[in-house]
Amino acid sequence: MGFTIFEQFLVVLCGAIVATTLFRRLKQPPLLAYLFIGLLVGPYSFGLIQDVHSIELLSELGVVFLLFMLGLEFSFGRMVSMGKTVFGLGSAQVLITSLMLIGLSLAAGLPLASALVLAGALSLSSTAVVSRELIRRNQLDTPHGELSIGTLIFQDLAAVVFLILVPALGSTDAQMNGAALTLKLLEGSLLLVVLLVVGRIVMPLLLHESARSASSDVFVLTSLAAALLAAWITHAAGLSMALGGFLAGMMLGESHYRYQLEADIRPFRDLLLGLFFVSVGMQLDLSSLQQHWYWVLILTAGLIISKTLLISILGRLLKMDPVSSLKAGLCLSQGGEFGFALLALALGNQVIDPQLNALATGVIVLSMMLTPILMNHTDRLAYWLHPKTMTEVREEFSVNNLHQAGEGLSSHVIICGFGRVGQVITRFLGPLNIPYIVIDNDPLRVSEASTAGEKVCYGDAQRADIIAAVGGDRARMLILTFPEHDISLHALKHLRPRFPELPILVRTRDDSPLDLFQRQGATEVIPEALEGSLMLVSHILSILGVPPDRIARQIDQVRSERYQLLHGFYHGGHSQKTDDEGQMKEVLHPVPISSLSYACNKTLADMNLGVLEVSVAMIRRHDDLSEHAPTESTQLCEGDIVILQGPADAIEAAEDRLLSG
Repeated sequence: MGFTIFEQFLVVLCGAIVATTLFRRLKQPPLLAYLFIGLLVGPYSFGLIQDVHSIELLSELGVVFLLFMLGLEFSFGRMVSMGKTVFGLGSAQVLITSLMLIGLSLAAGLPLASALVLAGALSLSSTAVVSRELIRRNQLDTPHGELSIGTLIFQDLAAVVFLILVPALGSTDAQMNGAALTLKLLEGSLLLVVLLVVGRIVMPLLLHESARSASSDVFVLTSLAAALLAAWITHAAGLSMALGGFLAGMMLGESHYRYQLEADIRPFRDLLLGLFFVSVGMQLDLSSLQQHWYWVLILTAGLIISKTLLISILGRLLKMDPVSSLKAGLCLSQGGEFGFALLALALGNQVIDPQLNALATGVIVLSMMLTPILMNHTDRLAYWLHPKTMTEVREEFSVNNLHQAGEGLSSHVIICGFGRVGQVITRFLGPLNIPYIVIDNDPLRVSEASTAGEKVCYGDAQRADIIAAVGGDRARMLILTFPEHDISLHALKHLRPRFPELPILVRTRDDSPLDLFQRQGATEVIPEALEGSLMLVSHILSILGVPPDRIARQIDQVRSERYQLLHGFYHGGHSQKTDDEGQMKEVLHPVPISSLSYACNKTLADMNLGVLEVSVAMIRRHDDLSEHAPTESTQLCEGDIVILQGPADAIEAAEDRLLSG
């Protein structure tokens, strides 16, 4: 017996939860998880859902909201400011890639309509994947990051043309009347202009009235209605609903309600978009992919290589940096989420064969999965393909130059990393005439800072020879400012044996790696979160009238005790018990001791809580904090409240030992 629509939705929802959790652990984008679960439950695999059309309407709304969000992020001002990249590199890339794909498709015997769909699906890259990876690597403001974003902006604009073309292709005959297509493009362009002009006047007024109502419900409903109304208008005009969603986003993207709209629409978009990608996965014929897996590999490799080379060559022709052009080509070498939308639209209009749709979808999926790997190795590939240029860059920042920069320095401070923290430190050292030198491995940042007159040199601060080159043996102090504690730990392991007498200060975000750094030889470890808390407390006490010398003594005592007083926290219902790497955070947990407790009248040494990696932070006795950091000889009495400190999972075992032995 087949599933009802509710049961089908439940199967998809439960499967999506499991799949997205698994794929996040594998550091893969969620859309691949949705495609995977659609493939599993679809008619070509386990067949839990035989009727793909049952969730087609919801998935089509997902595409509308995807294009609505893309429209919100589309900026005419940014497009004009990046004119050379957008209209030069972007337009040339889309046009030449599309013509190449159309030519290859026609040579393979495909009809022109299918060739146009494939050209649109594969010539455009993934805005979601590329922007996410650039942000994760802090590369948005690098030359290749700006080239990538500029090209993506034009691709969003080119998507409008394909969204107009596909429904028209489905309504034409096999010979495809060129005049009819041209007329359809003109109609779509005219509708686009009318909607934009009217919408940019009317929509801000409606949103302003909705905002004045001070009701989030009214604001959300207005936003949803705007996106769906625009989608209905374009659909009624014989164009795609997705085009209407994109135009609605463009109408509102320049308004000051943009960020609120993104926040309000995102939950609806994510749910419906997830259903869209599930429906795409359902349409994948697994047996067809198994039979033609070699074509998926060949076409994916061809797509990545051709787009990378094309963007690299176009960049050189447009007088852009060759290394940055190559890196941008590697970033944009994949297919994108718009390809899924276009293929689904073409399949619904019977413009493309299901088997060809499965093949093209497989190519896009595989290319998107390979993108993070390629972006991890852009520097190596750039050096391999442009060794002369990369050698010139490296020679500019050679160890010899570092020797020259460090020559004459003595009793100076070496700052490793010139991010936010490193720059703040130098702004205090300079006015005090304390000599310093900074080591950073970001060429763009080094170039910018050096031009501004900062004493910054390019180099890997984790290497002992680099530190020696800038006078590590003569330095007064070395400061590791990296936000990632694993990088700081790696640097400390290499630097401490080489410079045993050099004071090394380590900046961390919190106190979780405190003991680890101290065991590796850090002179001082400064947790940002705890120091921020101390500054807040000192201001509070000062406002409350506590004498400054007493505040200073208390703050100094906390620091001298290695922040012991600040370790751990009482977790709540919304607290995260694990860090970003899945490790248990240190928490505080109170355990009342009664006359029936096993620990009553026993010492802390008898409890041996250290075996469980749990310590006693303090003991509250008779409503007073009688002991802070009690000793092993401290005896527990009836009525005591023992404050345990340790990882959340170990706390439970320690509580059981105190209460029941």
